Amino acid sequence: MSRSLIAAPAAVCAAALMLASCGGQESLDPSVGFGPSPTLPKPHAGLFPTVKVADAVGWPAGAMPTPAAGLKVQPFASGLNHPRWLYRLPNGDILVAETNAPPKPPEKSEGIKGFFQKLIMKKAGAVTPSPNRIVLLRDADGDGTAELKTVFLTGLMSPFGMALVGDQLYVANANAVVSVPYATGQTQITATPVKLTDLPAGRNHHWTKSLVASPDGTKLYVGVGSNSNVADFGMAEETHRANILEIDRMTGASRVYAAGLRNPVGLAWNPESGKLWVSVNERDEIGNDLVPDYMTSVTPGAFYGWPYSYYGQNVDERVKPQNPALVASAIKPDYALGAHTASLGLTFSDSTTLPATFRNGAFVGQHGSWNRAAPNGYKVIFVSFANGVPTGMPRDVLTGFLNSEGEAQGRPVGVQTDRTGALLVADDVGNVIWRVSSAN
Repeated sequence: MSRSLIAAPAAVCAAALMLASCGGQESLDPSVGFGPSPTLPKPHAGLFPTVKVADAVGWPAGAMPTPAAGLKVQPFASGLNHPRWLYRLPNGDILVAETNAPPKPPEKSEGIKGFFQKLIMKKAGAVTPSPNRIVLLRDADGDGTAELKTVFLTGLMSPFGMALVGDQLYVANANAVVSVPYATGQTQITATPVKLTDLPAGRNHHWTKSLVASPDGTKLYVGVGSNSNVADFGMAEETHRANILEIDRMTGASRVYAAGLRNPVGLAWNPESGKLWVSVNERDEIGNDLVPDYMTSVTPGAFYGWPYSYYGQNVDERVKPQNPALVASAIKPDYALGAHTASLGLTFSDSTTLPATFRNGAFVGQHGSWNRAAPNGYKVIFVSFANGVPTGMPRDVLTGFLNSEGEAQGRPVGVQTDRTGALLVADDVGNVIWRVSSAN
């Protein structure tokens, strides 16, 4: 902790938190921040950002999220340790990354602002040591509950994305892509992970590294978030960040596949169009309703605005110096997912067992807002697709993560279908994997 922070009077710290939690701007109806053409109000930047995060309390005994009509929910596995991301192996086994942020290097301290952000994340249940492991879940009898829960792989550093290509399982750590050999049905891997290539690390303001393989298995795609809100520490710290990187699986050589994506988290191939899609967390601190998170198809070589502009070519005046040429090239995303919803998980439906309204489209896990006076997110939604593109407004899939007091009983993160087409949802506050299936 810095000397200046130690010397700061407690009253000043308390006042800063109080001011930050007040906010001075009315919120719009959250629905205007969804869809292909969201409402973008004028930026509103106060002395302190609006801070309102739901206290993490966990689920009371027997309590569960509320499913949409026609759906039912049950625990697929419980008693986990901060489960964040999910991956389905070809035999139906489910891998769960139990993980959290790595420690920041002392030289990358973010001062008083970072201190308060840590307090906020602690309230949200997001400041716990990283378990640094992957757990395997198996539902062999098909009753919707995993009867096997076992530690599958250790020796990792804040693992997140996973992808199997042939007999090699790739894992995106916070600092590198590593691989281990895998045989079908294996329930534990004892081999030491081997590094394929380094990933941007250091400050790790956004530490999660999502991962998918190309359909032919020759390339890996990794989502790497920015090191700040809007290049707060200079663009030198953002080298190869706020990007999707394409990695040659044989050599480890990488290149920028798409840029200007503040925090690209969920990566998934659209089964109808064959295009890569991504869910992106946008920037904070310019108002309750700016900037909407989004999902979009990924155009190779494209630039999506960060940090210079948002939602296309809307210039963020906080960023100095500007880059007009890049702004002029910025692509507008396909579909807004609401302001400050922290839309993380993304997977396409591949089900014939869910009701028809949930069969062609994308599920999105919304972890929930902290920079909005009225909460937004804290649920799982479904966006219908037609001819490879999103259509209409989203439908709620799972709600009830906030209780009547506004506390977080759970917070959804990764989403993944199981071998039957039911939806699995990682809940990193409830420490549960929920399974959503047809009620009939």
